[in-house]
Amino acid sequence: MTTMPTTGRYVFDFAEGSMDQKDLLGGKGANLAEMTRLGLPVPPGFTIGTTACRAYLESGDLPAGLADEIAAHLARLEQAMGRRLGDPADPLLISVRSGGKFSMPGMMETILDIGLTDESVHGLAKHSGDEHFAWDSYRRLLQMYARTVLDVPDDVLQSAVSTEYAEWGVGTPEELPAAAIERACTALKQVIADHAGRPFPQEPTEQLDLAVRAVFGSWSTPRARLYRRQEQIPDDLGTAVNVMAMVFGNRGPDSGTGVAFTRDPASGAAGVYGDYLQDAQGEDVVAGVRNTVPLARLAEIDAVSHTELLTAMSTLERHYRDLCDIEFTIERGRLWILQTRVGKRTAGAAFRIAVQLVDEGLITLDEALLRVTGAQLGQLMFPRFGERHGVPELAHGVPASPGAAVGVAAFDSEAARRFAAEGRQVVLVRRETNPDDLPGMLAAVGILTTRGGKTSHAAVVARGMGKTCVCGVDSLSVDAVARRAVTAEGVVIEEGDVLSLDGTSGVVFYGEVPVVASPVVEYFEGRLELSEADDLVSAVDRLLRHADARRRLGVHANADTSADAERARRFGAEGIGLCRTEHMFLGERRKLVERLVLAEGVSEQQTVLEELLQLQREDFAGIFRAMAGLPVTVRLIDPPLHEFLPDLTALSVRAAVGRATGTPDIDAERLLPAVQRMHESNPMLGLRGVRLGIVIPGLFAMQARAIAEAAAVVSAEGNVVRPEIMVPLVAGEVELRLVRREIEGVLAEVATRTGCTVPTRIGAMIEVPRAALGAEQIARSADFFSFGTNDLTQLTWAFSRDDVEASIFPRYFDAGIFAVSPFESLDVAGVGRLVRLAVAEGRRGNPDLVIGVCGEHGGDPASIAFFAEAGLDYVSCSPYRVPIARLEAGRVTVALTSSESDTR
Repeated sequence: MTTMPTTGRYVFDFAEGSMDQKDLLGGKGANLAEMTRLGLPVPPGFTIGTTACRAYLESGDLPAGLADEIAAHLARLEQAMGRRLGDPADPLLISVRSGGKFSMPGMMETILDIGLTDESVHGLAKHSGDEHFAWDSYRRLLQMYARTVLDVPDDVLQSAVSTEYAEWGVGTPEELPAAAIERACTALKQVIADHAGRPFPQEPTEQLDLAVRAVFGSWSTPRARLYRRQEQIPDDLGTAVNVMAMVFGNRGPDSGTGVAFTRDPASGAAGVYGDYLQDAQGEDVVAGVRNTVPLARLAEIDAVSHTELLTAMSTLERHYRDLCDIEFTIERGRLWILQTRVGKRTAGAAFRIAVQLVDEGLITLDEALLRVTGAQLGQLMFPRFGERHGVPELAHGVPASPGAAVGVAAFDSEAARRFAAEGRQVVLVRRETNPDDLPGMLAAVGILTTRGGKTSHAAVVARGMGKTCVCGVDSLSVDAVARRAVTAEGVVIEEGDVLSLDGTSGVVFYGEVPVVASPVVEYFEGRLELSEADDLVSAVDRLLRHADARRRLGVHANADTSADAERARRFGAEGIGLCRTEHMFLGERRKLVERLVLAEGVSEQQTVLEELLQLQREDFAGIFRAMAGLPVTVRLIDPPLHEFLPDLTALSVRAAVGRATGTPDIDAERLLPAVQRMHESNPMLGLRGVRLGIVIPGLFAMQARAIAEAAAVVSAEGNVVRPEIMVPLVAGEVELRLVRREIEGVLAEVATRTGCTVPTRIGAMIEVPRAALGAEQIARSADFFSFGTNDLTQLTWAFSRDDVEASIFPRYFDAGIFAVSPFESLDVAGVGRLVRLAVAEGRRGNPDLVIGVCGEHGGDPASIAFFAEAGLDYVSCSPYRVPIARLEAGRVTVALTSSESDTR
């Protein structure tokens, strides 16, 4: 392999580099260099490295010495081609193309035919014997240059050409005679002078200089920045610039251009796929102004070039050991390869191709794991829409939880439950959701909110339940009282009207769009046998099994009901990492919490706790049965009790109205003093978590007793029960020690009374920065830690998750403060540092400490990689994300093993 000396250099010939130098040469330049090394027919050229771009973006000018380097490499290119840039008799023409490390299709700039001038266009016409070709090439340069370098609006440029279209009654430049294209060029030059304030440059080296600057500048355009944010590509990489001798597909019927794929990028099926367009340049294929023909037709049009192309495709796929996307041009019967890259593909194609390449002996199963991602598996698990059949789009919002959902609109939980009880699919429509809406969310197949984003309550809960969700549909105004919603255009949605939600794109449809079920989920759920499944399900199963065999990180699930636990187990969970007991207090059980808050005296309070005990015991028994033999981590009640009570403002209004009208609201008057007493200015930092157990006697003891008694009952049935009790919001060792002492007392009492001792671990949820800082001391009273990264992120950043996404994050994204929300993917530099510290200090305080994570980040692929590297024992996520976490945990192990091997 060629090794390039790079010190003090910015420019490199194609013959110098290799596919491993994408950091310096960009993806396109590295692949051009690799194809040149392989002896494929690549037009000669050179690459200006990304270091030059970064220097340009930092200083606003080309770095010193770059112009001389470009001139030297251009001279060598001229010598190789036997032509000179701008030669009036036989001009060399070149293309200038962008090419970052990561593919960003269509986001940055390309300029073709640089070197043509008012003088050299005549030389090109004479030398080629084709005036139409020469003037059409000049037209292309003028239009691309004006748009890219001089910022002339495209519609203005088109108007200069459309005059000739109208006069000749045609629709494309190819249909115009040469004289008409020449007049169009004159009009284009006038438009450039009028709008750019300067004439089109007639010096070819100036054209090249300004083109290079324009490509560098295109790295920072809004569309490029938006694409990088979406794809999580760093902003500081910069782009390379590839300068290549032009080859022409628009030289007549024996010329053309096309795109080829070595396998079908949509399905993954083996074979040759692509498009070809005779007498055209590459931009014509992309623009779609002319109809292409299938690549197979090239065998009839030019059999020799077709055979050469198939040979090149085979060479590239076997060399890259992956699906390759290839751009090519045929000029007068001669094939040229202009670009190749590992091709983008659908999620299904990714899994199929990875397994195919294993079976073909090109890659190992470990390598196949690295060819697919958890995000792709997630796409395959959600239902999707089929053909729309004319169903109109209603609105757009934030795609918060993928999938496709169709149902009747319900504007509160009661209506949602009523519709569901009637056997109807339901879409819950709210301004925003809160814990009170959980029954309606459970009843619904999809959730739509007009406020919030990807980390809002609706989004988080929907993802956890595997339900489709679209948030932030701000063009929709919801009137819950009137039970209707109205769009900005005045379209009215009444309760009971059918809506369709696309949680992948964020589009809301008015009417029913057919939904196609996911066969992958059907298989996970046990409703589809592997023997009956297609090759996609088989590929997913095969790679997941290998991931399970390779991963070091355990995968648990967050589940609050026995049904969730059963589903989690079917999806491959190895335990329950978070069972939230507060969800067991919603619905009809809220009244019991109200009675607990309003209880007067210990006796009345104890009566309520006994009722709650019986209900909780039944809940825990169901979960223990579902997870027999596996650990179940139960988090004691965490949120403030006032969340289970009516809103203070609404209650005050009810009481005031009752007094004013002389018809007192007895229920409001009864509850108001207690709600006022428990009101907090900042409840998230108030009486919650471990503080509830210390301040309200008997609350945690009741929950511990319910856990212990349920474990004894299920154990007596012959099941292995492995309960774990997690104390939330612990900030210091003394808090945990006090609660642990109470819990251990309850466990001992239940064991004596039942004659059944079930080993039960007691641990702390690490979600307060102080807990991370004091982890060594806390670990002395803990059997395990579980990071609650949602609250840990909130408290570290001083963010209110429910508020900042809409009010602050858009500006933070635009300013480059965030590339991705810290609630979606762990903030490794800040929150991650606390995690590393707590892991190290926790194990110093207790070498046998088991450590996991149960926040939203437990199902995020990028965060899983960090948790594995940081030394955690397991991640816990929603049941529907368990397969994703299993896959990512296997991928992480393979990647870390490969990295360790490379450093030896």
